[in-house]
Amino acid sequence: MLLAMAIVLIATLLCGTIAQRLGQARVVGEIVGGILLGPSLLGRIAPATASHLFPASVLSSFDVLSTFGLVLYLFLIGTGMDLTHLRAQRRTASLASGASILLPLLLSLLLVRPLRHGFSSASTNLFAFALFLGVSLSITAFPVLARILEERRLTTTPLGTTALLSAAVDDVCAWMLLSVALALMPHSEHQTTPWMRLALLALYIATMLLIVRPLACWVVQRRAGSVLSLEVLGLIVAVLLVSAYATDAIGVHPLFGAFLAGLCFPRVPALQLALRQKLEPLSTVLLPFFFALTGMKTRIDLLHGATVWLWMGAIIAVAVAGKVGGAVLAGRASGESWRNALALGALLNTRGLVELIVLNIALNAGAFSPTLFTMLVVMALVTTAMTLPALNLLRVRGD
Repeated sequence: MLLAMAIVLIATLLCGTIAQRLGQARVVGEIVGGILLGPSLLGRIAPATASHLFPASVLSSFDVLSTFGLVLYLFLIGTGMDLTHLRAQRRTASLASGASILLPLLLSLLLVRPLRHGFSSASTNLFAFALFLGVSLSITAFPVLARILEERRLTTTPLGTTALLSAAVDDVCAWMLLSVALALMPHSEHQTTPWMRLALLALYIATMLLIVRPLACWVVQRRAGSVLSLEVLGLIVAVLLVSAYATDAIGVHPLFGAFLAGLCFPRVPALQLALRQKLEPLSTVLLPFFFALTGMKTRIDLLHGATVWLWMGAIIAVAVAGKVGGAVLAGRASGESWRNALALGALLNTRGLVELIVLNIALNAGAFSPTLFTMLVVMALVTTAMTLPALNLLRVRGD
């Protein structure tokens, strides 16, 4: 495992650096690095080496490491969000999140029957397949978006705050729709109904915002001027992990609990800076495993034949039109300029491992064939790769 970790770090750092020099986000290069180490390249030209370096036990360890790194990262993103901008942009964010979910869902209906006929089992429930496909096209990769905003220094700007809030709402809605789709599939492992999950999630959000956040602010005020000791840091991380566990237990995702814990963190600049200095290095080291694992689950070798490539082009076109079009319409309706509305659309069009999680669930449930799964993975990479060139074209810069 130690050798595999070293190889993944070197490969993802190298590919991430190359991606940056080509004008792309590091995350695109890091995912490509994972693809090169996975079955699409290394597993194809040296299968014995690949199976020796990356057995199931090592990949399982990577999953734990990457999840912990991502939980820390999203907590830090939450602590750094400007709540003033959040309140000021809530109308635009609400409209953008709603439109960028609804329009892709509607457009995906154009692809449901032909894709189900060609790339799914005939026994798959049509409505469940439609929901799986609609969620795949409408989801925004919250952690990847956060990473891009961080690299561009847009996190604390009104545009970045609006995009993050819209993406968070998008993903919550997408997980709820996903739970409905899973409930329609045979042998579903879920014990609670989607409505129960939604009610529990609303209750948990209210508890965090109305009880935990004021309590945390009161504790900080009582300890004004105190340093971030090891004991305090340990307590903060423990609360973060409990919050991530709570949303995971509800059936949404631990990443939302981590982000919500960050939002509830007291806005004390010295404390925020000290926390970032302590946790950011660890998160930065662990994140490459997150993106590498994404690439290592991708099978590019399954894409062959003109028909498959034509359908993949149609999927990409519908995905882009739905996300960008919905965000632009919402932005303009809320009074944003064309430039800001298009920039918001470009940001919400970002996809990544959250998309991969959804696709893996659909694949494991038997709704998607491996070929359709791979086409949707490529769609996620293409739409993510479009983000920075679009922002450059629109001349969107950070502070």
